[in-house]
Amino acid sequence: MRSPFSRHSSLRPKLAALLLATAPAALAFGQPAMAQNAPAPNTPAPAADPAPAIVPDANAPKGKLSDVAVPVAYRLDLTIQPERTHFSGHTEIDVDFKKPLSSLYMHGRDLAMAGVMARVGGAVVPVKYTQVDELGVVRLDFAKQIPAGRVTLVFDYDAPFSNGGASLFHVKVADKWYAWTQFESIDARGAFPGFDQPGFKTPFTVTLTTAAGQQVYSNAPEASETPLKVDANSPAAQYDKAHGLTTPAEMVVHRFAPTKPLPTYLVAFGTGPFAVAKGEAAPTPERATPLAVRVLGTQPNKDKLDFALQNTGPIVGLLEKYFGEPFPFPKLDQIGSPIMGGAMENAGADTYADDLLFLDHGASTSQKQEFGMVVAHELSHQWFGDLVTPAWWDDIWLNESFANWMGYRIGNEWQPDLKIGAGAIDEAFQAMNIDALKAGRPIHQPIATSGEIDSAFDQVTYGKGGQVVAMIAAYLGDAKFQQGVRLHLQRHAYGNATTDEFFASLADVAKDPRVVDAMKSFVDQQGVPVVHLERKGGTLQVSQKRYALLGSQVPAQSWTIPLCVRVGDARQCQLLDKASGTMTIKGSGAIMPNAGGTGYYRFAMPDAEWAKLIATAPTLVPGEALALTDSLWASYQAGEVSPSLLVSAMKAMAANPYSGAAVDGGERLSGLHARGLIAEADLPAYRAVLDATYAPRLKALGFDPKAGAYASDDPDRQKLRTDLIGLLAGEAEDKPVQAALAKAAGAYLGGDASALDQSLYGAGFGAYVADGGAQAAQALYEKGVASEDSLVRRAALRSVGASGKADIGQWVLDKFGSDDRLRGADKLTMLAGLISDPATRDMGVSWLIAHYDMVVKDNGIFVAARLPSYAGGYCSVEKADEIEKALRPKVEQYQRGGLDLDRVVERIHDCGVLMGKRGAEWPAALRAK
Repeated sequence: MRSPFSRHSSLRPKLAALLLATAPAALAFGQPAMAQNAPAPNTPAPAADPAPAIVPDANAPKGKLSDVAVPVAYRLDLTIQPERTHFSGHTEIDVDFKKPLSSLYMHGRDLAMAGVMARVGGAVVPVKYTQVDELGVVRLDFAKQIPAGRVTLVFDYDAPFSNGGASLFHVKVADKWYAWTQFESIDARGAFPGFDQPGFKTPFTVTLTTAAGQQVYSNAPEASETPLKVDANSPAAQYDKAHGLTTPAEMVVHRFAPTKPLPTYLVAFGTGPFAVAKGEAAPTPERATPLAVRVLGTQPNKDKLDFALQNTGPIVGLLEKYFGEPFPFPKLDQIGSPIMGGAMENAGADTYADDLLFLDHGASTSQKQEFGMVVAHELSHQWFGDLVTPAWWDDIWLNESFANWMGYRIGNEWQPDLKIGAGAIDEAFQAMNIDALKAGRPIHQPIATSGEIDSAFDQVTYGKGGQVVAMIAAYLGDAKFQQGVRLHLQRHAYGNATTDEFFASLADVAKDPRVVDAMKSFVDQQGVPVVHLERKGGTLQVSQKRYALLGSQVPAQSWTIPLCVRVGDARQCQLLDKASGTMTIKGSGAIMPNAGGTGYYRFAMPDAEWAKLIATAPTLVPGEALALTDSLWASYQAGEVSPSLLVSAMKAMAANPYSGAAVDGGERLSGLHARGLIAEADLPAYRAVLDATYAPRLKALGFDPKAGAYASDDPDRQKLRTDLIGLLAGEAEDKPVQAALAKAAGAYLGGDASALDQSLYGAGFGAYVADGGAQAAQALYEKGVASEDSLVRRAALRSVGASGKADIGQWVLDKFGSDDRLRGADKLTMLAGLISDPATRDMGVSWLIAHYDMVVKDNGIFVAARLPSYAGGYCSVEKADEIEKALRPKVEQYQRGGLDLDRVVERIHDCGVLMGKRGAEWPAALRAK
């Protein structure tokens, strides 16, 4: 339907009038309707088509646009009232045509155009605008050929708000509406027409017209505010009255200063009745003056802004020290959104999921770890990504991989007792599970079409890429690597750069071409190397090959591996650039083939060497402990070690002081249970071995579910307790732990906010549902859907979804279609819960397949690339074929998720092979003393 909101679009000049005007300069710089020669305020907007038709064009580009036309400046002028279904926009783009053109391809998606024209000197040329591709390619056909030189393209349009966290989206929180933007990777084109690819960087001048009393933000500082009275008798007001809409008595035109050169995906703006906290980052040796900092959140978060405000400045200072340069933009806004997925590094205006940014005094260790890592990650992008931007999406890996490494590094410096740095190693090992599949991609991959872009935002880019950066930095030495980074930023400031240009900066500083060879061997080919080690007298015989799952055939590959081995206290590093070699290393202790755990490779050894290493598990440093568990489990999945060795390692590692290592084996074992590798008859033994392993550790730590009961504990000790409780309540089904949690959760839901610690919301709500059944699930659902606390809402809805009860599962699915309080993100949270339990997995996956179109519509095309992963919990060769047949047409329809589906199908198939060949060994392993 045509938006009633467009009735207020006349607050700016409209093309229909200007095409007839003799003074088209009235449009310059997106001036509001009060400008000279503009139409009178509150006249109705020219009618725009309610739904722009897509007319396929076989000649349209599927990926990168031609550089025949290069944008040099944008002026965006939008009227945004978040409570409406649509917004309206007026966009002007100054473009350099390299040759005469009769038509031009650019970008725009679902924009209903009221008119389009080109200004060439003093002349106005009408333009026909046609969308030719669902992903947002458009063709402009000019009424006459336009000569080479400077041209201004002018657009007036309206468009629908997105309801998911993509493009220009709006959400009702409590009784107020808010709007934000999220443009990476190709969603800017849903908010304004443009050249929506990273290689085009220009200044943007943004103007937002909103109702009076609203807060606004954009990339640059706000330069001015101009009140604009609305005539209650205007046609627009009469339209509102006829359609039951409220006409604001006064609008405000907010003009922002021009930005530094930016690509479209880093542009940001939003409005709403935000709660705002203002402060500044103190001057640093790199920055002589304070940096203005604001934190913006919806009103329910008004009392949770202080943590972000107080801690953003110190993280900025640490980053400035590393980069040796001041923050590259004139101000910094930190903005929360309740349906944002993750976070986004918009220049000077970072956006985060609410529960990443807004922490209170009772925040858990995990929340603080995520805050430190994610905020450091996003802010590091202000230099590495925003100041210097990838030339095209095939170089986005460097943007994200480097920021991931920096996030853990700077997060660790910000608050060392949180042990944030060890998370990088854990994330790398998780990435190996994806990277080991045949269906995959290298970190650095060619991106030929728009449909392939989102595949670059996965664990391979973040986990593997970050670890490869860490590995090279460790081999080069921190100081030299830092010099290379600084050189790269200096060479390409406010411009674009490629992967090869980054490598060149490193090589120029290191003066060692082997560094580039080592890095390229990891970024230019997919797969995980596995290093086999065997002791031969005073030497270690080492060899490498590509890791493969049991029954899987992968091509032969080799890497240039910075291999670091520790034997006892002796440590040695060398480049392994051949299929095999030797290392001479003193010492007779256990072999740790990945010293420090920082290498991106797995290792394998004879059983006797595994046993020696497992015996040292309680004393291993975090990275080495994680490396041991990962490589041992990988050897099992390759068919090389027995399950009994995994159980032995789990028991030994439970005594490790680092929380992530202590529970790693149990969490991996729970993953086998979730996928069906533990038979029903073996569940009592499975639960008994978990309880025997982890209950003594919890008893030693103490367990009281009350809020803040252990606030004085070391943060990692707090996290270990939380993780142990989750395993014991959820997997071991430890009755005393479950009962204590269910009682505490009941008291919390009854109004006693101190009864349940924030870190235990998930475990507590799960125990509450398990104890109280359908009645408890329905009560918890009402608590969750009514809450605007993102932690409570997500934990409650996830726990209801993950009940494991078919009747509750069906009730949840019925709610999806009947309760309009549920947001798209809420449905995905509950769906993930349904699918996580084998008892309700089928109904959840069946619902997803039947409602795939609705889920994409509610959550955006970026989410569409990840929907196949929701079906990845099966473990059956036959089920792999079923999922492939059911989801392949959906993936092809949306040109999204092809690689994700390939991986899902392969994982389901390979798990089925593993179950068939090694599943029968688990009963004895679980019962072994």
